[in-house]
Amino acid sequence: METVRLYYENAFTQDFTAVVESCGAVKGGFAVVLDRTAFYPEGGGQPADHGTLGDSRVLDVHEKDGIVTHLCDRALPVGAEVSGHIDWARRFDHMQQHSGEHIVSGMLCSAFHCDNVGFHMGADTVTIDYNADISWEQALDIERRANQYIWEDHPVHIWYPSPAELAALPYRSKKALEGAVRITEFPGADMCACCGTHVDSSGQVGLVKFLSCQKFRDGVRLELLCGQRALDYLSACWEQARQIGQALSVKPETSAAAVERIYRLKRSGNKKSMLVLCASADMIVRYVNKAPGIAFEVMELATSPLTAILPGAAGLAENLIPDEGTLGVRIPDHEFCRRMLRVLGRPIVSTSANISGEATPVGLQDVAREIIDGVDFVVNPRFEGKPTRKASSIIAFGEGGEVKIIRE
Repeated sequence: METVRLYYENAFTQDFTAVVESCGAVKGGFAVVLDRTAFYPEGGGQPADHGTLGDSRVLDVHEKDGIVTHLCDRALPVGAEVSGHIDWARRFDHMQQHSGEHIVSGMLCSAFHCDNVGFHMGADTVTIDYNADISWEQALDIERRANQYIWEDHPVHIWYPSPAELAALPYRSKKALEGAVRITEFPGADMCACCGTHVDSSGQVGLVKFLSCQKFRDGVRLELLCGQRALDYLSACWEQARQIGQALSVKPETSAAAVERIYRLKRSGNKKSMLVLCASADMIVRYVNKAPGIAFEVMELATSPLTAILPGAAGLAENLIPDEGTLGVRIPDHEFCRRMLRVLGRPIVSTSANISGEATPVGLQDVAREIIDGVDFVVNPRFEGKPTRKASSIIAFGEGGEVKIIRE
């Protein structure tokens, strides 16, 4: 007889009682079968629940042919009634990750007419593979939409449609399915065949945070966090930024003191020698309010390093902005720089690592000892590919769309 699966009746069940139907020694412990269980077995990309049965710890759970088997560290007497307790922190984390994945995949697959071709819920992060070419900026738009949907707190609908109903449903599935098909729907975001446990409403996911969107095989691999994992990550990022800022004598939202330190190290007060690195166009517009649209089009189409001089600098240290109120900005292509910018959540002031009037160094070995000794951190990240050794092009843009090439 198949095991009664309480986790499908109510995914929020944490405690239950059941009768032990069988127990036998196996590699790693004892295989225990109950007449009913709230322990979710590994499946659908979701790891198994952990917890306790009586005084025995549940180490793993699997299902085959309708029978759920619990791997326990102690034997349990056949015929005895035992109390089961789910490790709720683990289960709810899995529910947040899995439900968040559905919301994201539903929106992304709809927007880019692609498929979710791989899903892995790891102990630290979730990865999803898609068979489409998706940029980081496009992914961030999906992140924004997914969080908006989460905060609107839509109810989740899970049901078993009849064969005729199933044939008419526009649901996602990686393969042809037979027998009773369990459909999980996040109305307006996703409808998918799924055997996992989910939250009752989208608001219980909390939030989603994308970490990366990298080329993978014929598409991309998206790495993300949901719920408590996302909150813990963002809290850690803020604390890391606070500590770095403290080490650099910088308050979280201002950097005048740090900019002044750079001027002293370079023995120069030339504000035009300074620029800021930004992770994306979205970050740039937070610090310039008069940049024409053509500037962003040129930056997006650029195939080589480009520094854009934009009008209407605002929200930055005053000693960084020249008298004409412009700001030099660059979106770096180097992954280390991009990750730093995403972690910090704000621009990084950038300039050449030389004393004013001296040759610009091409590597760390060429940087003056005075500069190395005068900074708090020195990082020499690995450079993928061959460096161009070529200075960036510089283009100045006017408020009305005027373009002036300063350096090709």
